[in-house]
Amino acid sequence: MNNVNGILLVVAAMAAFTLEDMFIKQLSVTVPTGQILLVLGVFCSASFLIMAVATRKRVFSRAAWSPLLLIRAGTEAISALTFITALSLVDLSTVAAVFQAMPLAVTMGAALFLGEQVGWRRWSAIVVGFAGVLMIIRPGMAGFQPEQLFVVASVISVAARDLITRRIDVNVASAVVSFQAYLALILAGAALLILSGTAPVPVAPGHWGPYAGAVLFGVLGYYGIVTAMRVGEASAVTPFRYTRLLFSILAGVLVFGERPDLATLAGAGLIIASGLYTFLRERRLARELAFASG
Repeated sequence: MNNVNGILLVVAAMAAFTLEDMFIKQLSVTVPTGQILLVLGVFCSASFLIMAVATRKRVFSRAAWSPLLLIRAGTEAISALTFITALSLVDLSTVAAVFQAMPLAVTMGAALFLGEQVGWRRWSAIVVGFAGVLMIIRPGMAGFQPEQLFVVASVISVAARDLITRRIDVNVASAVVSFQAYLALILAGAALLILSGTAPVPVAPGHWGPYAGAVLFGVLGYYGIVTAMRVGEASAVTPFRYTRLLFSILAGVLVFGERPDLATLAGAGLIIASGLYTFLRERRLARELAFASG
């Protein structure tokens, strides 16, 4: 029953993240990217600070502000900046499809930088997955949009964030780590506004709904995914993260009138298939290692 609850929470979290993306994309039509980052950073950091204080977590302990955690917050800021920029310039369904390569990037990064053993089967899956990415962005071809590279940059940044997360002190609460990440968004948004020379846009009546939706569903999505990982087994709930692509395609078609072409759908299929194979392979190897050591 715990795994069923975990799966339901993951699916709900992916739906929430999709709604967050949808509201951000709506805002990006009339609001500068830096301002969106700034507003999200202020309200989401406040939400996680309240969570941390309410649960009596040590927000300003020395361990919570180590250089490693500050670097992690920096990667979070870069990933948010590139992801929101991509949302403002590229179809939602395309952004979501390329973003599904993130688990593959984590596996590759773990092999290259953390010394984890990755066999030829998983390396082959990684190559197939990135071939799917190339099918979607099509560099050098007529359909190529340079703006799609912002999604690739976001994938790399998120993978770096997740690899760093494996090395942080387990005694630092998730709410504190999230608070730091959104503080970094405030700094990134302010810096982007200053460097670009873009003036903030006054909040119009039509902005309140998307702003509130982006903050609400961003916090709910994060809370849901963290709770899911604690309630259910990772091996059971992780594959359901790919439902985000389905939700994003539906949102893109129904809200923004997008029509993903066959190459995009085929590339997304390759990414998901290779990601699931990599995950199942890692799960099998973990069971074999546990059996051998037991």
